Amino acid sequence: MQATVRTFDPATRSGSVFLDDGTEIPFGAAAFDAGPLRLLRSGQRVAIVMSGDDITYVTLSTFPVPG
Repeated sequence: MQATVRTFDPATRSGSVFLDDGTEIPFGAAAFDAGPLRLLRSGQRVAIVMSGDDITYVTLSTFPVPG
């Protein structure tokens, strides 16, 4: 699934994304740390993996996501 970064705090490695329908979903450090990224910027397109209502993985939209 793809989303757009709304916020990202490099100190806590957490933030939130907007889905294409405008829904905002927060993510924690565990989801950010699961991927290969070092930083995110507001407006950046990302690929996310969800488990239920929680984001478990965040990476750039051009990077592969775990199966």
